[in-house]
Order: sequence, then C-alpha cells, then structure tokens
Amino acid sequence: MPFNLKRFNKNIIDPVKLVFDKSVYGFTWEEIIKNEVFRQRDKSNNNDVGYFHQRIFQYIPNCEVPPSGWDIAFAKEGGIELPNNDKVSRVFVEMKNKHNTMNSSSSAKTYMKMQSQLLKDDDCACILVEVIAKKSQDIAWSVSIDGNSQKHRRIRRMSIDNFYALVTGQEDAFYQMCVQLPKTVDEVVARMIVDTIPNDKVIDELNVIASRKDGSLALALYMLGFSSYKGFTA
Repeated sequence: MPFNLKRFNKNIIDPVKLVFDKSVYGFTWEEIIKNEVFRQRDKSNNNDVGYFHQRIFQYIPNCEVPPSGWDIAFAKEGGIELPNNDKVSRVFVEMKNKHNTMNSSSSAKTYMKMQSQLLKDDDCACILVEVIAKKSQDIAWSVSIDGNSQKHRRIRRMSIDNFYALVTGQEDAFYQMCVQLPKTVDEVVARMIVDTIPNDKVIDELNVIASRKDGSLALALYMLGFSSYKGFTA
C-alpha cells in the first residue's frame, strides 16, 4: 500500500531524530524520508510475520488460535507427552518472535499468568514458544519474581522447532515448513492483484508544505510533530 503523508505520520514521527539522521549519516532529505517509510513498512511486515507464525496453527490438527487469552491452545486425545514422563491433556501457549523481546517485568507477568492457569487446571502445561531462540530447546522456564527464582516442570520455554514437533509428531516439521515457505510466498505474491512497487507520495506532499515554509523540508517535518507547539504555526 502506498504511503501518503497522513499514513506516514499516523503515529507522529520524531522530526528531531530525522534532522540528526540527515546530518550524522550524510543523507539527503529524500533519502531520509524513504528510509523512514521503509522502516514503517518493515515494522508492519514484522507484525504480519508474527500473525503468520500464530495463525498457521489453526490449520494444524488439535490446535486452535483462541480469540483471547492465549496465542495458541493444543489439546490431544490420549494426552500430550512432556519431558520426564509427564503427560497432560492441554497446552496453552504464549508466542514471542525473538528471545530478547521480553524484559524482566513482562517475563514475570507472563510467568504469573501461566502459574494462574496451572492453579485452575492441573491437567495442562503452559509454554513460552520463541520463534528466534538462542538455540533449539525445550526446558523448564525459570524466571525471577520479586527477587525469587521460580521454576515449574509444566511451565516450559521452547523453541518453535520443538513446538512444531510436539503438535505434529514430526521431528522436522518446522524445517519442512521453512523449505516450502519461499515457494508458497512467491505463488501468493504472484497472484496478488496489486502493484508490488507502491507509488509513495510522502516527499511530494512534504515539498508542498515546504514551499510555504521558505522551501525548508526541515520545517515541513517539524510541522508533522509540532504543529500545535508554541512557536510553530500551520
């Protein structure tokens, strides 16, 4: 989807940072604007990738993507085998894209949510699934809460390859998905009835504003973030 000025400034850009970036990296204003558009588009793409990683499980038997509460739920007749000969009927999942996206506060909050689930249901396990983990793993998740280390065998931290293996019963299921993915994405993109090279209008609209501000693109950018501030006038 093409970017216009309204979309470009949807979350209010930081004009001061763009001024610094232009001088520090030696970019032109046109390059700065294109880089910011790319950054925003890339962030949106990252969100779409996260959506894909979650939603694909609704097409895997015994899995569902609940409307709220958990990212993924997995239940299997006959039980789900966990390490140390443990078995449960249900698994509830929080999914994170990368191992370092959770700070200590969010980790503690997620862990306590899992503890609460275990208190309500003694026939389940809770898993933090990481797409980009440091390594392939399936371990009891240990966190620090109020300075005390917490660990439970049914609260686990698992790389996504191990979770695919758990829900499909196929050890290399995630590998097989990754091998197929480029072909499928290419086919889908080829069928899309859209222009894959968007005609962005941001720099053109900024130039119109700049023409009313003595030709200064810097002032035009300032107006995006500071139009209601003292000393700035539309």
